Amino acid sequence: MFKTILVILIFSIQLFSQNTDFDSRVNEGIKQIYNIKFTDAEKTFRSLMADYPQQPAGRFFIAMIDWWKILLDPDNETYDEIFFQKIEDVIYQCDQILDKNPKDVDALFFKGGSIGFRGRLRAFRESWLKAADDGREALPIVEHAASLDPNNMDVQLGFGIYNYYAEVIPNENPLIKPLMIFFPSGDKQKGIQQLKNTAFNGKFAKYEARYFLMTLYYRYENNASMADEYAKLLNDDFPDNPVFEKWRGRIAIRRGDITLADSIFNDVLSKAGKKYPGYNTPASLRESSYYIGYNLKNNGQLDSAKIYFERCITDSKKIDEEGEESGFQVNAYLYLAQMAEALSKKDEAIRLYEKLLDIRDYGNSHSIAENSLKNLKGLR
Repeated sequence: MFKTILVILIFSIQLFSQNTDFDSRVNEGIKQIYNIKFTDAEKTFRSLMADYPQQPAGRFFIAMIDWWKILLDPDNETYDEIFFQKIEDVIYQCDQILDKNPKDVDALFFKGGSIGFRGRLRAFRESWLKAADDGREALPIVEHAASLDPNNMDVQLGFGIYNYYAEVIPNENPLIKPLMIFFPSGDKQKGIQQLKNTAFNGKFAKYEARYFLMTLYYRYENNASMADEYAKLLNDDFPDNPVFEKWRGRIAIRRGDITLADSIFNDVLSKAGKKYPGYNTPASLRESSYYIGYNLKNNGQLDSAKIYFERCITDSKKIDEEGEESGFQVNAYLYLAQMAEALSKKDEAIRLYEKLLDIRDYGNSHSIAENSLKNLKGLR
């Protein structure tokens, strides 16, 4: 009897030790991804796959490395197919596990998560029907995992995302609304609470939940103060993550804290110059140059502002398609024209206003340019 108890005790200690090792290594790898240390993260998760071959976590987070490569440079679709293939590999492994044990919570969680992330990229690329279908497919899988392990706060991420966006997205995109009759209805307040549960109590998904809360408070809830709470948490934990740092800067602009925004975007440009991973993309450079130029313009430093707006335009042209110029590019031209006009550089102002009329109308830029040209040409 004593020997039996001892064997059970030893086995339990060994199992706890393995889980502690497993969880510790997963969390280490997750932090490496968010710190944009992709080589280190890949080593961590490939080692995890070797030591725990029946666990889908390693394969899933290998795919998340490619997800973050996409987030760092969203205009570059090079990693899309690689990411989709790796996600399919995770789903295949999970299905193999579930064929033997339909109640394997980890396999259910990572299969649902994989389908959810596949849907996120499809939504990112505006493939709305496929994205919605992925949401429909993932939800019952996550619900099954939650029923088997109701104390698992990570699964609340999937519920939170679905509940929030199932209510919000159809209102933002009327073309999707008719499709939602085939899906469970959403509840955005419930979704926010579920995301908060994961953000503060999750084991592996808390940072992702914070990211969602930051973006939804900024984009849909028009609550910059709440968005900043989560942006600060993420930026403090991962100060060299350009996605989190730029979000903190955008939110500072929305909050009217131009000084903080200027400091953040100058830091982004400084890190780009030092070749920090992920900082030296055209999208990152144009956004930073734009907001620094905007602050300089507002402070009356027009010569310096001109340099940054011109840099913004140069980087915008690397990624903007003709006829679909970004707001950064349009506004940079507009501010350059207005500054030239303020400095009585009429020929330069006319040239810039005429350039505005050749590109996409954004925020009444065409009517502003037309009225300014009438005044300028009348004064010549």
